[in-house]
Amino acid sequence: MSGSPLSEPVFLILLMLAEGPRHGYAILQDVERWTEGRVVLRTATLYTALRRLVDDGRVAEIPDPDGDPRRRTYRITAAGRALVREETARLREVVGLADRLATGGRGG
Repeated sequence: MSGSPLSEPVFLILLMLAEGPRHGYAILQDVERWTEGRVVLRTATLYTALRRLVDDGRVAEIPDPDGDPRRRTYRITAAGRALVREETARLREVVGLADRLATGGRGG
């Protein structure tokens, strides 16, 4: 995953987990709330992304804090936090370029 831009859903999932551990439904709700309804994740999108993030070591599945064995709870790992920092830096560069070019500035 590193080196290439993250999809918006994956980035948002990681951001929600950067705030603290969450179960899947809470991630769905938080993404919708934080994006003011602009992004509404589908369950399949969420769990596909989470499975890939777990497989890549960016997210870990942990026991549910409330003890519900049916609920899957996730937390971001150090590797996931590093990926968030990397993507945030990339986005800052893109926004900086967009600001310069949109106002008639020259790149490079």
